[in-house]
Amino acid sequence: MAEIKTVGVVGAGTMGSGIAHVFARSSFRVLLCDVEQRFLDRALTQIRINLGREAAKGKLAEADIDPVLARIEPTVDREALSTAEFVVEAASERFELKSEIFRALDRIVPETAILATNTSSISITRLAAQTTRPAQVIGMHFFNPVPVMALVEVVRGLATSDATFGQVHALAIRLGKTPVAVNDAPGFVSNRVLMPLINEAAFAVMEGVATPEAVDQVFKLGMAHPMGPLTLADFIGLDVCVDILRVLQEGYGDPKYHPCPLLVRMVDAGWLGRKSGRGFYTYEK
Repeated sequence: MAEIKTVGVVGAGTMGSGIAHVFARSSFRVLLCDVEQRFLDRALTQIRINLGREAAKGKLAEADIDPVLARIEPTVDREALSTAEFVVEAASERFELKSEIFRALDRIVPETAILATNTSSISITRLAAQTTRPAQVIGMHFFNPVPVMALVEVVRGLATSDATFGQVHALAIRLGKTPVAVNDAPGFVSNRVLMPLINEAAFAVMEGVATPEAVDQVFKLGMAHPMGPLTLADFIGLDVCVDILRVLQEGYGDPKYHPCPLLVRMVDAGWLGRKSGRGFYTYEK
């Protein structure tokens, strides 16, 4: 496989911008792609802010901020990814959208390129089947905030080759991350365990067992969690939580993954958590 020098990132939201950040900080050329320039502008603004925070904490030299940003090339044209040896898709958690992106990338990027997805729950095997290179498709599930969190779930699809897995495992280490090998299953390890916890916490609130504050305090003080499950749900995005629960429910056919009606109503109301200013808690935008 070709040496990876240029990385494409498809999707400039919270996860995509964080992924672009860590690759550029590790001296890769990054092609950051999204459908509208305003999403790219917002991402670059946030990356600059986050780099400034790293500099303030002594994790990055102030003089390195501009060179890191200069390695990120924003584009609204997917065809620009034709020079990338490695592409990470970080679009919304919907199979139809991701499959369309993978079919397009399969046509655009070199035959030797690896296609990775940052999906937190969707089948790597199923996405790989959308391409002519299933052996070169893999999950690279980063955690939010990407520049801070050490874990990357490296997820093998049924057809993922040992060579692809080895290269992506080494790539995660080069980014300063800790890769953990996981096999393809709905929700992988992280969300298969986390989402039922968040869902049950929402049921406890809906049924009047306790307030969100009380539920979170139990987990912070009783289980030594750094934040409670409902604070975490707000941070992830309640819409994302519902999407993942539905993937789990479909994948396992088990009613225990059925999204709590309160979560669904909150998403319908636009109460998505921190990003919308309101979820289980209220936030300043």
